[in-house]
Amino acid sequence: MKKIALTLIVLSFGFAKGQTQIGFHSDNYNGVHGLILNPANIVDSRLKIDANLFSAGAVISNDYYGVKFGQLFDAQDEDNFMDGRRSLSEYNRFTTSLDGLGPSVMFNIDRNHAIAISTRQRSLTNTSMNGLLAESMIDGFIGQSNFLAIQEDNIVHNTHKWNEYGVTYATVFQNDQEHFFKAGITLKLLQGIESSYLTVIDPSDPLSVQYNEFAETLTTRGTLEYVTTENFTGDLDKFTDEFFSGNTGFGIDLGVIYEWRPNQEDYTFTAKDGKKYINEDKNKYLLKVGLSVTDIGSINYKEAITETYDVTLSGIPANLFPGRLRDVLDGIYLEGAPSDERIDIKTVLPTAIHANIDWNVKKHWYVNLNTDIGVTGYKENTGKILNTVSLTPRFEKKWFSVYSPLLYDGHRNFSWGAGFRAGPVYAGSGSIISNLVSSRGSNHIDLYAGVKFPLFKGQTDTDKDGIIDIVDDCPDVPGPKESNGCPDSDGDGVLDKDDECVDDPGPVENNGCPWGDTDGDGIFDNEDECVNEAGPKETNGCPDRDADGIADKVDECPDAAGPPETNGCPDTDGDTVLDKDDQCPQVAGTVANNGCPEVTPEVQKTLNDYAKTILFDTGRASIKDESIAVLRSIIAILNEYPNSKFVVEGHTDSVGRETTNQRLSDSRANAIKDYLTANGVDQFRLSSRGYGEAKPIASNRTRKGRAQNRRVEINLVKE
Repeated sequence: MKKIALTLIVLSFGFAKGQTQIGFHSDNYNGVHGLILNPANIVDSRLKIDANLFSAGAVISNDYYGVKFGQLFDAQDEDNFMDGRRSLSEYNRFTTSLDGLGPSVMFNIDRNHAIAISTRQRSLTNTSMNGLLAESMIDGFIGQSNFLAIQEDNIVHNTHKWNEYGVTYATVFQNDQEHFFKAGITLKLLQGIESSYLTVIDPSDPLSVQYNEFAETLTTRGTLEYVTTENFTGDLDKFTDEFFSGNTGFGIDLGVIYEWRPNQEDYTFTAKDGKKYINEDKNKYLLKVGLSVTDIGSINYKEAITETYDVTLSGIPANLFPGRLRDVLDGIYLEGAPSDERIDIKTVLPTAIHANIDWNVKKHWYVNLNTDIGVTGYKENTGKILNTVSLTPRFEKKWFSVYSPLLYDGHRNFSWGAGFRAGPVYAGSGSIISNLVSSRGSNHIDLYAGVKFPLFKGQTDTDKDGIIDIVDDCPDVPGPKESNGCPDSDGDGVLDKDDECVDDPGPVENNGCPWGDTDGDGIFDNEDECVNEAGPKETNGCPDRDADGIADKVDECPDAAGPPETNGCPDTDGDTVLDKDDQCPQVAGTVANNGCPEVTPEVQKTLNDYAKTILFDTGRASIKDESIAVLRSIIAILNEYPNSKFVVEGHTDSVGRETTNQRLSDSRANAIKDYLTANGVDQFRLSSRGYGEAKPIASNRTRKGRAQNRRVEINLVKE
């Protein structure tokens, strides 16, 4: 239950807009998605048209609780999950976000003008509260130090969910070849879904919580206010009424971008008819600088429900905690029916400034520096983005990009991520690498993914030979105009695309190849698949060292004969794992275990059934003689699995001092390990560890239970 409680408390703080597409936001091929960071991005884009089908991004960040990535999926061990790193402060802050870009489309009308229509759904929450209060809400007050006292004068929790319907226009307003400027604006119709906030009404009368350890009771005082709006249901039958119910507003995004283009001539080419073209599908800048302000605006909500909680109360049983703060307020402090008081509220958007610098280091390699700064603060009924600074190296081409951002956020969390764009699909995270490798646990987790349909700009000249691809007969290889862009490397009058011997002149009737037998194997070069290596006719003139009828150049195991169905590789033990991949080629095993026998649960149980019967002299690590036969049986089992590693674990009952029991369990585990290695088991396959009395399997209150707890286990190490 603790794991569930912590997850609900952290996630119930909601979803706040942050920069959730780290890496992809700076990609020059992100198309319509670029307007999220800066509306000026869509003009002079590398895309003529870009249609986004769907994308979603999420961020969870806080300065209170850090959890290891693997613990998020450890549903069987709640205590392990609760062992995450905690950092308490007077004002701990929590930020989470969801941001979905729905069906949206961008059009580049011409070189200087572009428009876009976008739909977007967003969810926003910020929470600021005393970390000790959050700790007690999660773990409960019972067990805290006597007369624990918490003063909370600025608790703020607000949640906002809304839809956006935007129209973007961007234009180039200066282009003198080297210096290039463009600007954009997005006008947004805002549709409110839900807005709520919880706050201390009077900071001079703060929320006070005192805990009496002896009586296990709480004394609280103060006044809290909770305001929430009616939810937008999305019911089609009620859509018009709900949409125009007053829960609407307007927003605006503004942006400007400067590009320094010192090598403009590199992107101008001449076709065979002499006409000059600008290669519109290539980036032209060496340095790009962008500045934007987003989410200027607000949404007006009518008849929001207001509930006031006078939390001045003493003698509250502490066992009513842990729980969500709102549930606790309703369950303890709300008397009678909820208040029917209705008020009109205005929810302010999370206005932010974004600054971006993109450096084209060399050809397809870039480095991007981006910062997102929230203008609004932590207060009721106002959204605030998560402040971030990111440094992102990326490799970028038309159909593929890959990024690896380094991110520092406003909660003092450092993270390292990765992302990619492959055709219509893009996905990534600004924290996935650091979350996977961190030994301390992470306070920041984010992820994004989406699908779009791009239509690229321009007439390309892939081979840079001055002939555009649509009239170039060899668009991937440079060649002269006289042959429509196709080379003739050996000058034999046969173009390389038709010449089977591009480096050796030969007759047209022989497809440009000279007649001959270079390797002297009796097969003419025009029929010899290996003209420089002698080989038999059966393998088309290619050598076959293992004489299995498969030429060495396609034989995956040229020095060991094997059948054609395994590409010439043998499988000695017949376990379907080829010898070259088989870690136990003489013993049949499983594919999952790389050709080695696999330790099954039944074998593991047999090992521990034997291990639990090993006897030691009382209070010592010396093995009794009557256990030798059992140990020999264990050795026989271990030798059947030469590729598997095991750990010998020692356990004791709780009788005696804990330190003594720990040393005894260590000694006994080592004694078993030493015996096994001395009698033929590879020492690199074994390790040992003593757990003392820490892992009982039965009650230590009974003689039978203590006997069960005094045991040795031999367990498979899963790698």
